[in-house]
Amino acid sequence: MGRTSTARERLLAATDDLMRHRGYTSLGVAEICAAAEVRKGSFYHFFDSKQALTLEVVDGYWTAQREQWHAALTGDGPALGRLRRLLEGMAAVQRDTRRDSGTVAGCLLGNLALELSTQEPEVRARLERIFDEQVELVATTLREAAEAGAVPHERATADTARAVIAQLEGLVLFAKLKNDPSVLDGLWPHTLLLVDGRE
Repeated sequence: MGRTSTARERLLAATDDLMRHRGYTSLGVAEICAAAEVRKGSFYHFFDSKQALTLEVVDGYWTAQREQWHAALTGDGPALGRLRRLLEGMAAVQRDTRRDSGTVAGCLLGNLALELSTQEPEVRARLERIFDEQVELVATTLREAAEAGAVPHERATADTARAVIAQLEGLVLFAKLKNDPSVLDGLWPHTLLLVDGRE
C-alpha cells in the first residue's frame, strides 16, 4: 500500500506561517517549497499559482477563526460579555504567538489586506467578503446587546461593528509593529467607548 502524501498540507501550513511573518509580495514559490520540503514541480501539481495557494490559505485561516468567532459570540451570557470574550480571545492569540515564537505575527487577514490594497484583486475580494462577515457577526451581537438595553439602539449598527473590527485590527497592527502584545490591553475598554456612544 502506497504512502499518503502530505505535500499539499505542508505547502498550506508553510505558506500560512511565512505569510504571517513575511507577507505576500516578497515570498516566492521556491521559498514556500523549501519551507514545506516539497519539490517545485509538486507545487504546481496542487496549485496553479501563488495566488491560488494564497486563496486557500486565507480560506483555511478564516474557517478556523470563524469557529472561534461563532463559539464566542453565540455562547452563553449577555451579548456584550460574548463580544468581550471574542476580542479578548483574539488578543490572547497574539500574546500566545509572542510567547511561543518571540514575535507578534499579527492577523494574516489584516496583514494581507494592507499589503495587497492595490494588487491581487481576487485575494482582495476574498478578504473583503471575510471582513464583511466579521462585521455582520459583531453587528448581530450589538443588536442583541441593544435589545437587552446594554448599548444604545443607535449604536447597534454595521458602522459601529466595522469600527470595532477596525480597532481590533489596528491594535493588532500596533502590537506587531512594537512586537508587544500589551498594546492590546486597552482593547475592551476602548471598545466599550465605541459601542456605548454616550458621553
